[in-house]
Amino acid sequence: MMKKIFAFLFAAFAASSVVAQEAPDVLIRDVTEDVLEIIRRDKDIQGGNTQKAIELVDKKVLPHFNFQHMTALAVGKEWRKATPHQQQQLTAEFKTLLVRTYSNALTSYKNQKIVYKPFKMNAGDTDVLVRTEVLQPGSKPVQLDYSLEKQESGWKVYDVVVAGISLVTNYREQFTQEIRNGGVDGLIATVAAKNKSLETNLVKVEKK
Repeated sequence: MMKKIFAFLFAAFAASSVVAQEAPDVLIRDVTEDVLEIIRRDKDIQGGNTQKAIELVDKKVLPHFNFQHMTALAVGKEWRKATPHQQQQLTAEFKTLLVRTYSNALTSYKNQKIVYKPFKMNAGDTDVLVRTEVLQPGSKPVQLDYSLEKQESGWKVYDVVVAGISLVTNYREQFTQEIRNGGVDGLIATVAAKNKSLETNLVKVEKK
């Protein structure tokens, strides 16, 4: 269920980077509606073309996320112990992991609807929460909240909470254990191996 819902995490930001200059709630609403309409019309993605979904995410989604901040939160206190080069490697591998894991979920979109909750923001706020709800036919609504921070280039997402579960903290226990067992380099190797496995599986599916 979380993988399917996280598809909206990526789908919700596949629009022009100009939108990033808008208020955070407007960014979430306008881009979400625009992108979901694109997916509704794209028969390839609806038909399970994961590679096309990955290309969509790579091209349109990534500029709207602060993956370094997301990775730092997922790694936790061990992040400060990593060298700049290790931090760069971790960020790159974690970004790849999220893209490859959830691009496949993007192909399972089946006309879900998004409800946008009332948004409040004080003047000068640089860290906000935009709350939405996913309505799924035959299932209970799922709360989907976005944490955004303001940067010079606009608002960037650094975490998503699905039904009370944070995307980044969902990985923290696993990452902490990997670092405990093999250090930061061990974590990098583990995530890289997972990415390689996902890539291999994708190639096998495409050849069928």
